[in-house]
Amino acid sequence: MLERHPSERCPDRWTVSVGRMRAAPPQYTPAENQLLAALPLKDYERLLPHLEPVSLSRGCENQAGDRENYLHFITAGIVARVNLMENGKVTAFAVTGKEGVLGVAAFLSGLSLPSETVVVSAGSAYRLRGDLVRLEFARHGPLADLLLRYTAALIAEIGRNAACNRHHSVDQQLCRWILSFLDRVPLNELSTTQTLIADMLGVRRESVTAAAWYLQEAGLIHSRRGHIAVLDRAGLEARCCECYRVVRSLYEHASARMT
Repeated sequence: MLERHPSERCPDRWTVSVGRMRAAPPQYTPAENQLLAALPLKDYERLLPHLEPVSLSRGCENQAGDRENYLHFITAGIVARVNLMENGKVTAFAVTGKEGVLGVAAFLSGLSLPSETVVVSAGSAYRLRGDLVRLEFARHGPLADLLLRYTAALIAEIGRNAACNRHHSVDQQLCRWILSFLDRVPLNELSTTQTLIADMLGVRRESVTAAAWYLQEAGLIHSRRGHIAVLDRAGLEARCCECYRVVRSLYEHASARMT
């Protein structure tokens, strides 16, 4: 299961709660995952008995070992994909929610990637055994096509985020980060720390403080210690760089329903 292991070394600051989400999220159906929902009905029903519910607890998750054995379809919550440096610094390069899946790279390449995942908003997922995933790829069925489309979107997001971090202002990046989280939960507020946001963006905490102040002065958000509420989503989208819209459209295409 995607549970935090005592030996994992990710910092405790990598936790975020969104709105009033409870520590033990309710059970969601597999169809809450947009990739599974995009399957033709006969393929969805064929896989349904093999999907095992698991919980996503806030904290760290090292996928090494587990990702070769299971594919995890997220139905609620948010997971950050991160790189952990030798000096202990953690930087996120993508976030995943109910539009996505964890572990697909292992089934495409057979390699254990040096990245980790951090559950920043508690939720749930359904996992599918690795042998069944490999069988789906051998069949060249709809699930394999969806996973390939999703992986292409994920790669594009990683590249777009790298370019955004290089060329766009911190307040634009903060807009992108807030909007990407709101897309993955049915709420318009989140509780987090500026240190977490700084780690996610790979910038200094002071830069995040200044960016949050700018957005608040513009009437787009209300920010106080450990809390951000979105007051004007349309204004936030207008202030955001094009990266948010590009990445969102990529995932919408990846999870388009198959017939």
